[in-house]
Amino acid sequence: MRIDIFNTYDELSLKAKELIVQEIRKDKNLLLCTATGGSPTKTYELLGETYQKEPELFSGLRIIKLDEWGGIALDQPGSCESYLQKHVLQPLQIPEERYTGFNSNPENPNAECKRIQERLRKEGPIDLCILGIGMNGHIAFNEPAEFLEPFCHQAELSEMSLQHKMASGMQVKPTYGLTLGMADILHSKMIIILIHGTHKKEIAKKFLSKKISSSVPASFLWLHPNVICLIDSNAYES
Repeated sequence: MRIDIFNTYDELSLKAKELIVQEIRKDKNLLLCTATGGSPTKTYELLGETYQKEPELFSGLRIIKLDEWGGIALDQPGSCESYLQKHVLQPLQIPEERYTGFNSNPENPNAECKRIQERLRKEGPIDLCILGIGMNGHIAFNEPAEFLEPFCHQAELSEMSLQHKMASGMQVKPTYGLTLGMADILHSKMIIILIHGTHKKEIAKKFLSKKISSSVPASFLWLHPNVICLIDSNAYES
């Protein structure tokens, strides 16, 4: 794993944007897996600025949503869908045929997971996966547990995840998560994980210890041959 440390969140975000653009230049039909939350927001904003200058660069880009809160309306503020529409899909003008995303309130969550898994089988593997790290070490909604799921699944959300700003402000609270599994993520050709803020210092220290455990799902990224960790100095403890 390559670890790059930055003085500020803006510097971290600029580097993430540059890495994403670099990969899109190599493959215009790149399949990009997009996390939501505070960590990648500035990166996506910078991608939007690049789109304004070079819209043709994004003409074949494909997007797959990493995860989604379950049991809420798809257009509810705080849903991953609403976030991605605002920060990625609309700014980059990604049409429906180049986007794969979980329905947040399916009649049958397991069937929805199978649908996304089949789409990933046809479209994938993921070329570049953007990740953050949860306060408890989760990636996507792969929560700390005795066992981790390899493929798309309905996830039981931890109390810590339910306290996330995206969920805590919802009027209708999510009752489960829908997420890509650990194998789906680890089959990505390249992974960028973004870590910033003093509130992430403790979990960043556990993650960077290189000790692999299902109690810190993100630690499995140490098994992947092509991971770049971009971390700011507020989260990094030397």
